[in-house]
Amino acid sequence: MLSDFATYPSLAGRTVFVTGGASGIGAEIVSAFAAQGSRVGFLDIDAQASAALADATPGETAHEVCDLRDIDDLRAALASLKSRLGPGSVLVNNAARDDRHDWTEATPDYWDERMHTNLRHMFFAIQTVAPDMIAAGGGSIINMGSNSWWEAGGGFPAYATAKAAVHGLTRTMARDLGEHRIRVNTVVPGWIMTERQKTLWATPQALEKHRARQCLPDLIDPVYVARMVVFLASDDAAMCTANNYMVEAGSI
Repeated sequence: MLSDFATYPSLAGRTVFVTGGASGIGAEIVSAFAAQGSRVGFLDIDAQASAALADATPGETAHEVCDLRDIDDLRAALASLKSRLGPGSVLVNNAARDDRHDWTEATPDYWDERMHTNLRHMFFAIQTVAPDMIAAGGGSIINMGSNSWWEAGGGFPAYATAKAAVHGLTRTMARDLGEHRIRVNTVVPGWIMTERQKTLWATPQALEKHRARQCLPDLIDPVYVARMVVFLASDDAAMCTANNYMVEAGSI
């Protein structure tokens, strides 16, 4: 239950933008910030799931249907959320898709589309939102990484490459924005048991193999990723920047 976790007074009334917020880890992040009393705006390409989450989420929330691969669409959606909720002081770059693909069959067009889906929009979301954080005297940006490349996981080279690059983006933007008291961090999930993972890939055999790699025996619920994100957004994490925060049950 959310009541079992910490409440951060600094997040009450704070405006938070979340990309890919309609389902999976993103939906859990939206719910977690709403429970903190934040004003939450989220973007997603899935209109039906977005509307359902907005209806089910208490507090001041707003959503925009957006294809993040289209940077003009991304900028317009963030501008709309700003007009409805106010300037963002927290940005969570969550949107991504870990579609499996065979390295022998990937084309240049497919590779570029995967970079657009999993990496490019993160930088342009930061570029769009950071000026308001600078004007406000600070903020928090959380980029969602993955431990897939730390584990040398196979079967999705474009995804793993994009997620490895997220760490470089975090480090360089933490340096560029740090003078403005804007913190930039990466949350690194392990294999998180979203409905998508359960439906597509979480076979009994795969789960048994994965448990053997974790130090902890329990599978990871999305709520634990959300709690790490909420902490990094709060003033309790005021001296945390340019780093990785693992939520992977010791599976590296």
